[in-house]
Amino acid sequence: MTQRRFSQLDVFTSVPLRGNPLAVVHDASGLSDAQMADFARWTNLSETTFLLPPDDPAADYRVRIFTPGGELPFAGHPTLGSCHAWLAAGGEPRNPAVVVQQCGVGRVRVRRDAADDTPLLAFAAPALRRTGPVESTLRAQAVAALGLPDDAVHRLEWIDNGPGWMAALLPDAATVLALRPDFAVMRGLKLGVVGPHPAGSDCQFEVRAFVPGLGVPEDPVTGSLNAGLAQWLMAAGLAPDRYIAAQGAALGRAGRVHVQREGADVWIGGAVCAVVSGVVTL
Repeated sequence: MTQRRFSQLDVFTSVPLRGNPLAVVHDASGLSDAQMADFARWTNLSETTFLLPPDDPAADYRVRIFTPGGELPFAGHPTLGSCHAWLAAGGEPRNPAVVVQQCGVGRVRVRRDAADDTPLLAFAAPALRRTGPVESTLRAQAVAALGLPDDAVHRLEWIDNGPGWMAALLPDAATVLALRPDFAVMRGLKLGVVGPHPAGSDCQFEVRAFVPGLGVPEDPVTGSLNAGLAQWLMAAGLAPDRYIAAQGAALGRAGRVHVQREGADVWIGGAVCAVVSGVVTL
């Protein structure tokens, strides 16, 4: 058993306890897959990450990302939170302008931004691995799980950037917030939903993420889902090149995801704040 530095952060918020918590184990070399999975189940957060030296010479660090139900090749709030933890522990990127994270989908770039004088971190959205309309049988399952009539789901598309997301476009934010999903019917799906807020609102979209198969019936604020949504909605002409999405209200959170397209890149950003620092014995 070894004592290792430990951080617990709140991601996609500048106000502690209003975003999505993340547990980070620093210096995780020597831990087995089983030990990482056990600790992720024990923290019982949507994700727990483990920082490791990179084996890609172009990367600054490597991260492994676990939910209570298993390992993910990529996830958004763990990317921002892990980068924040790595920098706070004295990490120095090879390129001062961008941190390069190595994870299951390869390299992910993270840069330091700001919005209204609030420091942000933002990652470049990975390319979508799967796109297009969801098959009719899966659509029927998703619509039933959401408890909606079929015509209330305007579109249901694959937006998979690693975790396996599909996403439903609903008429408005109020419909998104009113959902009471049936997680038994949702079995096996990783389902995001999005609906627009009225013109003039502080946020342009309301987002929710349902992943019951990973031990997380509803994720508070989800970077990978918002990354896939942004690429889909922008390409379809349904979202501007710059917007803010709200997520977490249904769970008593107030997550804010800052989205910006620059050239070929879509950047997904948010504030990160430290909540717990210490050591963990593993």
